[in-house]
Amino acid sequence: MTVSYEAELREIAGRYPQPRSGLLPMLHLVQSVEGRVTGEGIEACADILGLSAAEVSGVATFYTMYKRRPVGDYHVGVCTNTLCAVMGGDEIFACLKEHLDVGNDETTEDGKITLEHIECNAACDYAPVMMVNWEFMDNQTPESATQVVDDLRAGKQVTSTRGPRIVTWREAERVLAGFPDDLADEGPSAGPASLLGLGIARERGWRAPAATASGATGESASGKVEAAEQADTSRAESETKAEEGR
Repeated sequence: MTVSYEAELREIAGRYPQPRSGLLPMLHLVQSVEGRVTGEGIEACADILGLSAAEVSGVATFYTMYKRRPVGDYHVGVCTNTLCAVMGGDEIFACLKEHLDVGNDETTEDGKITLEHIECNAACDYAPVMMVNWEFMDNQTPESATQVVDDLRAGKQVTSTRGPRIVTWREAERVLAGFPDDLADEGPSAGPASLLGLGIARERGWRAPAATASGATGESASGKVEAAEQADTSRAESETKAEEGR
């Protein structure tokens, strides 16, 4: 382990009142340097934070963003959760597996692409969605997804549909460790589908309830109780009607 590598791990730990809170970004830094979470990286984090290697390993194996096997230059995650799957995510994933000749969580022979199915990319308004090193690629098709991975393997610049140009996985991991790459403001951060509700609210003059200094919305406790009771009564009445109609 180099001196600068260890120094950056210690820098991350020093950001937090409780040093162990820095474990997650520290593991991202390990991946940015070593391409995966290694035994050496686990021992280093444990030593700096005063934890056991088992405790660090428990965290590294709990979260799926931490990898124990080498990852390619570009991690391609295809959402196959319900909405994306229905909209074509399953088809995209199957197409890429065949095109790249890899299975789930496997890397191409040239070391360029690691393919993985993701349970949810939190972008249902742009389904089906694919992510490259955690940057969004929206409204994908088997054809467009294939073009993206081909361009990445060919060394061409690829830009996220709602974000910056795509960097390598190790570079992205360094950002997740808390070392900015100054690309955060490059490209759009939100699109029409995400902003639709905001537009409707503005057109109709809808506003959130005014909050007090304590964070309360100004609604009285009795008002909340009455609302809850009304909701319970309405639900009970609907269930009764449903039973009577059987």
